[in-house]
Amino acid sequence: MGSSLTLTGAFWAFLSFLTAVTSSASYLMPYWLFGSQEGKLVSFGTFRRCTYPAETEDRDMAMVEDCGKYTSFRAIPSLSWQICTVVTGIGCALLLLVALAAVLGCCMEEIISRMVGRFMGATQFVGGLLISSGCALYPLGWNSPEIQQTCGNVSNQFQLGTCRLGWAYYCTGGGAAAAMLICTWLSCFAGKNPKPVLLVESILQSANPYGMELENCLKQ
Repeated sequence: MGSSLTLTGAFWAFLSFLTAVTSSASYLMPYWLFGSQEGKLVSFGTFRRCTYPAETEDRDMAMVEDCGKYTSFRAIPSLSWQICTVVTGIGCALLLLVALAAVLGCCMEEIISRMVGRFMGATQFVGGLLISSGCALYPLGWNSPEIQQTCGNVSNQFQLGTCRLGWAYYCTGGGAAAAMLICTWLSCFAGKNPKPVLLVESILQSANPYGMELENCLKQ
């Protein structure tokens, strides 16, 4: 079983897989933002939340210590968080797609050439850029009433109030930055150049697929 990647390409495949999994897993986690409400720890993602108020059987409001996603897309607290959810999700999907192809390139020949590797690097750059844009949009939603209730009613856009950013936010952005700055550069040297002889034979066969058969018939 051969490989279509160089030694640098093997490291690129490993790093691509690591950054894609880190960004995607952190994107799904509801630990982007931490705060407190009624003395209980509350955390938010882009479309998920842990510890939320709910109506009891006595029609009183109580804090439910559980994690779950919002019931609908429109239920996400702010428009900026809705855009962040979509943009970051697309970026993570692109990184995962490239990572899968890179891992396959470690096990199969003639999948990733030098040109294909560069194209995949450009795709990683776009994916990382989308995730970074989502992380930049996230603070715009800190002025929503739901977030202000958790952040001491003093939070605003780019002002956390009593809240703090969580580890999932940093991991998502860090994975995207590594994909943009490191993986994109390594992808330029990831694929192997096709051998000149094989390349010429491939061109000749594609130009005249029956030339070989005709030559054999003339020899007979």
